[in-house]
Amino acid sequence: MTLVVAGSAIVGALVFAGVSVWPFPQLLAWIREAPVKGGKVIHTAVAEPFDAATALIICVLVLLPLSAIAGHALVEPLRRLMRALQSAVASYRDGDFSMSIGTRRHDELGDLIRVHNELGQTLRDQRQHLAQRELLLDTVVQNTPVALVLTDGSGKVTYANIAGRQLFNQGKSLVGLDFDTLLADMPENLREAAAGGEDALFSVEMDGSEETFHLSQRGFRLQGRPHRLQLYRRMTRELSRQEVQTWKRVIRVISHELNNSLAPITSLSHSGAELARRGDLERLPGVFASIGDRARHLHGFIAGYASFAKLPAPQSRHVPWGPFLDALSLHARFHLRAAPPEQPGWFDPSQVEQVMINLIKNAHESGGAADDVSVAVHTVGREVLIEVADRGPGMSETVLAQALLPFYSTKRSGTGLGLALAREISEAHGGRISLANRDGGGLRVTMVLPAGPV
Repeated sequence: MTLVVAGSAIVGALVFAGVSVWPFPQLLAWIREAPVKGGKVIHTAVAEPFDAATALIICVLVLLPLSAIAGHALVEPLRRLMRALQSAVASYRDGDFSMSIGTRRHDELGDLIRVHNELGQTLRDQRQHLAQRELLLDTVVQNTPVALVLTDGSGKVTYANIAGRQLFNQGKSLVGLDFDTLLADMPENLREAAAGGEDALFSVEMDGSEETFHLSQRGFRLQGRPHRLQLYRRMTRELSRQEVQTWKRVIRVISHELNNSLAPITSLSHSGAELARRGDLERLPGVFASIGDRARHLHGFIAGYASFAKLPAPQSRHVPWGPFLDALSLHARFHLRAAPPEQPGWFDPSQVEQVMINLIKNAHESGGAADDVSVAVHTVGREVLIEVADRGPGMSETVLAQALLPFYSTKRSGTGLGLALAREISEAHGGRISLANRDGGGLRVTMVLPAGPV
């Protein structure tokens, strides 16, 4: 560009000198020839330089076409380059990174074009890598057995995998549909768990059989907007396998306890017989007392499991909530979060009282403050919800998924009868029981009972 500007200045100076000094004035003077006399040409004109204004006008008339031609020759490659860059940027904006620009220039513009092509190649590589990762992730998510549903702040479904479509819309697409509208056609237990906004374990009747689900919900912001991810995992087969393993564990525990009690009893009986044979009757009362202690211990151990196995059918009747909760407060410490319903409940008071005592005891043993253990009773439609809540550490997803298994316990010396008994009694009443972690820490156990005779 510097050479172009310098050359333009030199050409302009030369043209101005040629017009005003030499040779243009001499040429005009030569053209003005004198009249011919006697066959001789006599020049009468004399070469005189033009004035500045005339010379300037002539220079402008000469240089304008030359400037136009030179400017077009210089600018046209730049214009072509700008159009190529504009098309490339437009392609990048549309997500097409396949365009590159060819050049033979070895100046700064050539360097710019080469850097641009390297950028395009880098973007193509990154785009291909991201596409492969997205394809892999989508394949994994679509084929997972966990039903996945992602909703935005307005409750519209923005993403759902194959399992989610099969669970909520018979395999049809869910994108753009209102999730609350979809939940309206689902079983009530599923609707309540989804509306709770927390992790939960629940059972629903589907295709003529009972299915148990574990629901995990998480809220987050995607592209600056609130979204909620819900994962519905079928736990029926897993619970069945765990239940078989639990029964095996129970049989091993009972067998171990029987051996620990019967072996001493057998040994003491042999010792008593030997003492009687020798006539040493003074030591026999101690032997019989030891046998009695071991027998009572074994009886107490077996009685706990026998009470679960021989649980009688509930004798439901109308029970006012006020007196029932007042009597319960004599056995367990808790506070009511709200006034109980005025309409009496329909259940077996002795069985439900035993369940409530076990649940409140577990809440006190959770590790939270004793004053945070609360009970709430409220009516929803034709059902009564009895909630026992604490502010302990809650349960992990693994424990939450197995907590309702028979005889499952996280306590080292626990028998696992608490929640198992609560589940058995609630189902015998035609209800159910569910667990959910609370916001801010803690666990909420909800026992659902019919509000009246079924």
